[in-house]
Amino acid sequence: MADQVVVVDIQGRVATVTINRPDKLNALNAQVRHDFVAALEDLARNEAVRVVIVTGSGDKAFVAGADIKEFAGRTGYDQFRVTKSFGIFEAPERCPKPVIAAVNGFALGGGCELAMACDVRIASHTAKLGQPEINLGILPGGGGTQRLPRLVGLGTAYKLLYTGELVGAEEALRIGLVDEVVPHERLMTRVQELAGQMAEKSPAALQFIKEAVRASVRMPLDEGVRLETALFGLAFSTHDKEEGVHAFLEKRKADFKGT
Repeated sequence: MADQVVVVDIQGRVATVTINRPDKLNALNAQVRHDFVAALEDLARNEAVRVVIVTGSGDKAFVAGADIKEFAGRTGYDQFRVTKSFGIFEAPERCPKPVIAAVNGFALGGGCELAMACDVRIASHTAKLGQPEINLGILPGGGGTQRLPRLVGLGTAYKLLYTGELVGAEEALRIGLVDEVVPHERLMTRVQELAGQMAEKSPAALQFIKEAVRASVRMPLDEGVRLETALFGLAFSTHDKEEGVHAFLEKRKADFKGT
């Protein structure tokens, strides 16, 4: 594990993807980006896995940002090529399964952007989040200017982006940047509980829900409703729908198979 910058651990129906550079506060370098994307693509194809957890190694950081050393000497065209291609910030959205960020410490710059790209964010009470790129004379390049306003609103997003201010976990919860805050020592227990709860649901329905909700921030309402209606109808073609209905009528727990 020590020589792996991204570690995948599968327990039952839940996979945990850990960014493993604790000596660098899990900063994102080229190897992390490549290996993280490959890991999520593999998990997307793994039918045994129903939910993915993303976290950082150690107690200090989820991801403290990009590895700034890689910025030195990089030309504008070089950076355009890096950010133009499908990468780490798109991987959680493209994964058809629920992706939960367990924010265990600093989530700054690219780390905050990675957390925002996940479906749900659960934070340790020690977490600090923000987009401090302005302090380097640049702006977020992994979706921060797009996802942050959708989560916290325009005014708050402008304030955080213009100042580079970091916010603690409770403030992040208040503004909507994270969805739940728990004591640090309970973070992974709580995230695993939540992931396990999701993993008991129909994988097909989970995928349809993710597709519909993601579309809600990109489509006009009428188009989004049409997509939801189509997915609702498609869900009726699954065996899981039949199992769910019969389990409800028979007053028993459903055993979803993902078909």
